[in-house]
Amino acid sequence: MANKNKKNRKGIVFSTNPDFEYNYQDDQESTEALPAQQQKLRVFIDRKQRKGKEVTLVTGFSGAEDELKDLGKLLKTKCGVGGSVKEGEIIIQGNQRDKVVQILLAEGYTQTKKSGG
Repeated sequence: MANKNKKNRKGIVFSTNPDFEYNYQDDQESTEALPAQQQKLRVFIDRKQRKGKEVTLVTGFSGAEDELKDLGKLLKTKCGVGGSVKEGEIIIQGNQRDKVVQILLAEGYTQTKKSGG
């Protein structure tokens, strides 16, 4: 049975220092949002662990999780396909690499490049 009152202290179990104060910094706040022109996004096709199906992956985004989800939603809408946002990557169904690169360049992500073969 899980303890509902469990404190979220990553790596700290016990301290013998009587003056010790635990300062927890959330990981989401530590990611600094870069302007669209400075984001180095890479777009490539992936077939691994997907039963041979192709997906388009967009990696390299640095910023808030909400901004990443909004960008993923925009790409899925413009391409007319499904997809998801997981672990800092945008996953678009199918081979949409050329279309995604053009959309990102139009949105102001000027350092976007195709990656892979």
